[in-house]
Amino acid sequence: MNTKKIALYGLLIALAMLLSWVESMIPIPFPVPGIKLGLTNLVIIVALYELGARDAFILSMVRILLVAFTFGNTAAMLYSLAGGILSFLVMVLLKKTDKFSMAGVSVAGGVAHNVGQIAVASVLLATNMAGYLPALLISGCVAGVLIGLLGSEVARRVHGIVQKL
Repeated sequence: MNTKKIALYGLLIALAMLLSWVESMIPIPFPVPGIKLGLTNLVIIVALYELGARDAFILSMVRILLVAFTFGNTAAMLYSLAGGILSFLVMVLLKKTDKFSMAGVSVAGGVAHNVGQIAVASVLLATNMAGYLPALLISGCVAGVLIGLLGSEVARRVHGIVQKL
């Protein structure tokens, strides 16, 4: 791995952590726990399209672990890992089909992230958390569209720069 790529990784991880912190400061006016904008997914989806699945997965896992150790706790890390891994797998599979736009891939990732987190919450709390799923699915779709559209624009603008690395 060359020096430029290592520097790019560092910048993207820092950006994802910053977006995670910014997102934690934004009050969400809904009584359902777990509704978020998914700002960090912007970094991951752009990396998926511009750097490839391997690099995007590494960035995603490093970001989840660093954010959990810096701002969270073990439970938050488990929720994030479950949501992040399931979301990433779904996004990679849909991207490979070439039948979905970045916004469509992002929506599926947002929904999968919420499903993964609900599954872990149900296990950790030993109760059925599926009642939260409708609100989380709607929020995952809305956030997924917004992040996907923004990600498309970011990817378009950085495409030439990333290809030179």
